[in-house]
Amino acid sequence: MALLYLLPLLLHSFTTVSAIGVNYGTLGNNLPTPKSVAQLLQSTLIDKVKIYDTNPQILQAFSNSGIDLIVAVENNHVANISATTSAAEDWFSARIAPFIPATSIVAIAVGNEYLATDDDNMDPNDLIQAMQNLHEVLLSRGLDRKIKITTPHSMAVLATSFPPSASTFATTLMPTMTSIVSFLADTGSPFMVNAYPYFAYRDNPKTVELEYALLGNSTGVHDPKGYVYTNMLDAQIDAVRAAIGSLGFGNRSIYITVSESGWPSKGEPGETAASQDNAKTYNSRLITKAQSNKGTPMKPNDKIDIFLFALFNENKKEGGTSERNFGLFNSDGSKVYNVDLSCQFCSGPKMEFGFGTGSKIVQRGPSVWCVAKPHADEKVVQGVLDFCCGPGGVDCREIYENGACFGPNKVHAHASYAMNAYYQMHGRNYWNCDFKGSGLVTFSDPSYGTCRYSQF
Repeated sequence: MALLYLLPLLLHSFTTVSAIGVNYGTLGNNLPTPKSVAQLLQSTLIDKVKIYDTNPQILQAFSNSGIDLIVAVENNHVANISATTSAAEDWFSARIAPFIPATSIVAIAVGNEYLATDDDNMDPNDLIQAMQNLHEVLLSRGLDRKIKITTPHSMAVLATSFPPSASTFATTLMPTMTSIVSFLADTGSPFMVNAYPYFAYRDNPKTVELEYALLGNSTGVHDPKGYVYTNMLDAQIDAVRAAIGSLGFGNRSIYITVSESGWPSKGEPGETAASQDNAKTYNSRLITKAQSNKGTPMKPNDKIDIFLFALFNENKKEGGTSERNFGLFNSDGSKVYNVDLSCQFCSGPKMEFGFGTGSKIVQRGPSVWCVAKPHADEKVVQGVLDFCCGPGGVDCREIYENGACFGPNKVHAHASYAMNAYYQMHGRNYWNCDFKGSGLVTFSDPSYGTCRYSQF
């Protein structure tokens, strides 16, 4: 009976462990090669990358990297894809199909802040039609469960964002937003929002507390419905949540993803909050938030996926100085400021980031195994063993009596073999060795005698 109780907990842990995503923009003339970028990110905790097009060099560079990609349909291509399903099929065949499954593409972002543009030629109806057409293409190829269709919005789609519980979408966008949210609910796709407390503080420094914008534990902002917000990002997320609910979708599972959020390390003379210290504070706290699996005051148990903005400072990006200085890294791969991006399973000396001579790149390479922590609770380890050799699909014959790995006949030893096999089967992602905190990733081969720990 105890094991029956443990199994759901273990299964739940496989789906809730979070890393952090990052936006990889390329509006610069001094940026490293995509292959170098992929290698750099393999030595960090970043496991999801969002790009703004379908750059073939980037898609190729991230093949077999263990990093998931979100690609995009540029705004000026949305109308064409909306025209017919065959147009969407042509786009997919040329832009995506050649790179899968080697490159793990998990979502297609149709447009970027499409509904907030001032271009009269961008018809809101084209956006939802393009999303539907691409979904039809995925259905026809049996890829609709692997690849999701969504679109990132700016906070400008809201009529108001405060108080969060009273937020609604702009009246003119109500029909379009209703169609989009319905589509997301039907397909199990996330609602993406680009949320920047920095801009809210910059534009209202006398009314917005800096610590509140920096995700700090401020004195708290009270919502009339009883929610208390200690940081602005939570309030922004819940404003979107309330707007979705106001459309009548409150009882359906619609997950929110923060598709962009960050803080600039440099700005114009008047942008006093744009500093390396504040950028370090915000992004460090954002990473902690992304990994916490905690939600917001309205939905404390609903984890939020977060994509940092941005990977690099981009010297050719339009706008003011701050727009070009949201990056975590300089063009040579060095950090703009010191934010801990080390991956949880890496061992050995501290990693040095960069692309020059002497820089070290610790990849999510093949020489990695998963074992049970020596002092992990035996009941939990037994539950892991039962899961791996049962629903987990591991071939456990080697740890049965007369198998090469039967001895020592100990729960931790048998579980280590099964955990490693599960970990290898699922791509050596560190969350596949979590097992409710009982797993440990190691660079030392645990094989012994005739017992060989597999590598895929």
